[in-house]
Amino acid sequence: MGTALVYHEDMTATRLLWDDPECEIECPERLVAALDGLRQQGLEQRCLRLSAYKASEEELGLVHSQEYVALVRKTQTLDQGELQALSKQFDAVYFHPSTFHCARLAVGAALQLVDAVLTGTVQNGLALVRPPGHHSQRAAANGFCVFNNVAIAAKHAKQKYGLNRILIVDWDVHHGQGTQYIFSDDPSVLYFSWHRYEHGCFWPFLQESDADAVGQGQGRGFTVNLPWNQVGMGNADYLAAFLNVLLPLAFEFDPELVLVSAGFDSAIGDPEGQMQATPECFAHLTQLLQVLAGGRVCAVLEVTRGQPGSPRARGGCGSQMQGAVWWGVLPRTASHTSDTPPCPVLTFLLGWLPPGVPGTVSVHDVPWSPSSVSGQPRPLTGQASNKVSLNLGWWVNFGLLFGGCHSELLLDVAPVLSPSTYSSEGRSLPLLSEDPTNEVAGDRLSPFLDRLALCPTPPVHTAVALTVPAATLALPPGVLHQEGSPLREETKAWVRPHESLFQDKALAALEKILYLLDGILDGQVNSGLAAMPALAAAATLGVIIQRCLSLGAQRLFCVALGQLDRPLDLADDGRILWLNITGEEAATQSMFHITTPLPGTTGGFLSCILGLVLPLAYGFQPDMVLVSLGPAHGLQDPHAALLTAMLRGPAGGRILALVEEDSIPHLVRTLARVLHGEAPPNLGPFLMASPKDIQALMYLKGKLEPQWKLLQVAAPLPGPCSLVA
Repeated sequence: MGTALVYHEDMTATRLLWDDPECEIECPERLVAALDGLRQQGLEQRCLRLSAYKASEEELGLVHSQEYVALVRKTQTLDQGELQALSKQFDAVYFHPSTFHCARLAVGAALQLVDAVLTGTVQNGLALVRPPGHHSQRAAANGFCVFNNVAIAAKHAKQKYGLNRILIVDWDVHHGQGTQYIFSDDPSVLYFSWHRYEHGCFWPFLQESDADAVGQGQGRGFTVNLPWNQVGMGNADYLAAFLNVLLPLAFEFDPELVLVSAGFDSAIGDPEGQMQATPECFAHLTQLLQVLAGGRVCAVLEVTRGQPGSPRARGGCGSQMQGAVWWGVLPRTASHTSDTPPCPVLTFLLGWLPPGVPGTVSVHDVPWSPSSVSGQPRPLTGQASNKVSLNLGWWVNFGLLFGGCHSELLLDVAPVLSPSTYSSEGRSLPLLSEDPTNEVAGDRLSPFLDRLALCPTPPVHTAVALTVPAATLALPPGVLHQEGSPLREETKAWVRPHESLFQDKALAALEKILYLLDGILDGQVNSGLAAMPALAAAATLGVIIQRCLSLGAQRLFCVALGQLDRPLDLADDGRILWLNITGEEAATQSMFHITTPLPGTTGGFLSCILGLVLPLAYGFQPDMVLVSLGPAHGLQDPHAALLTAMLRGPAGGRILALVEEDSIPHLVRTLARVLHGEAPPNLGPFLMASPKDIQALMYLKGKLEPQWKLLQVAAPLPGPCSLVA
């Protein structure tokens, strides 16, 4: 199954007919720029193109009143003066004789995308639409929005397909109050929004955009607002919000469909949003969402700017920015014979940097400041804090990352106003302008976006080096089964210190692994899966690590599960981050040598991934990830698949998964599928983490927080809370 792209050129027909500085940014060019960006990045042809149809008035009525639909229908026959007078009755809206036609197409595009995903025609997709929708309410246009495209799509999915749990993620820089109002009392829809708030001083200037608006009635707890009270939020902030707020709730909610209100005025370069998240950040956010709902993700365009005359377009990269931003929404192609391009590496992220590299960091010291014992966030020196109070105690999983169930979490966020200049190649990258309205910001972005645009697709996306015949595994189409290797003499040289462990069969297995590893490191293969000899698992892993370092890898993240101790001959010099899961107790030999027990429940396992593994992985910024399922690793297939899938992002997809040679074929098939881009299987019923697992996680976070910035999340001391059904 591929990715759908839904569009119709008629949606460019509406245009402002009078002078209105507030509304002039909602122009046809912004939609054209988005499509041009996809074409320039070579992404349009990787999709199944669908032409939007006009939604029926009955479909509009799933959300909007008959009177309001009739009012918008009437605009087809109004003259310019009448259109202007009607527009003034609403906030930041203009009408045009083509508005009704275009708005029906926008809704129809969202509905067609949902139909394509839920019928299995495609795995996921995006709808390029205009006008946007998330501000529109039951009986009112608002903020350029006429009909609420995403809300109607959610109602449609519930009515036509009988879905009971839908997640809506709104990452537009403005609060989608229309969507919130529509589902405020509906427990079947979990609505999450981050947005610029400025203590209520940023449009739409609503008290209900604050964090204490959590829904009402049966829907209480199913509205989650994360309001930013100052500008400059960057990659670290967005990623931390996903790992520490959205995903813990989403896994517990277990959605059957994910809808994204995809407004990109929250990206760097937007003059109104004034945020600092770079384009590839949205690729990673989308990839994180794809582990939910069996990968059924539908992104619907809200507002994104790039019209002629904007600072970004004057810099010459308006459409290029659009294409880079959309990259992560396109994980799979329409063709089974082609493969997914690697997710761009997430740069400019506050995390650990190699010691002794002076002048490479220009960021605030702590993006997520720890709370004091009283529960009040500590003030940040010289900067107003960004206090957010999230009253989410009825979500069991939400408390797991912070030592147990609690009724309130305080986040004290200091945005990353200046990105790091450190690159994975050890070279300095040009700093982006700290002033997003600066006319040269586009020029400074261009070299970065050129590099991102040229990120090559490896000839082979996923390859396997196994000891069983390919025919017995039913591997996904396009996965290469590596049959041989020309590295016999080279392999013999590597195993001389462990020669007694590597007889003919074990030597042949290692030879295949090293050949696959070379392919990943030189860009011929993006990800791989290999079988390692059961009696030489630890020695095999040690050889692989040394081989990586010898071929120029600067940073390796090794996640070892089971009875696999860290090789003794590895220097603890910061090049290898070793995390052993299934250790008997939590321990830190150093900031790069960590051991944690394997959690015994789904909730504990998720907390370990979201609260420890991924913050370490993204903070370390590895060149490659090794996941080794050694003897007695203890993971069930879905858990191993989820771990592997979520670790595809930090190293730009360069991941090698190792399994024992006698692993059951079903595990091999499952891992091959997630490496190839499919969603991992569902984890099953959610069970809360045990006190022992919580204690181990909190111990490690306490030990590692000073060195790993993405672990620094404020939270009150654990205490009792009242769970609400």
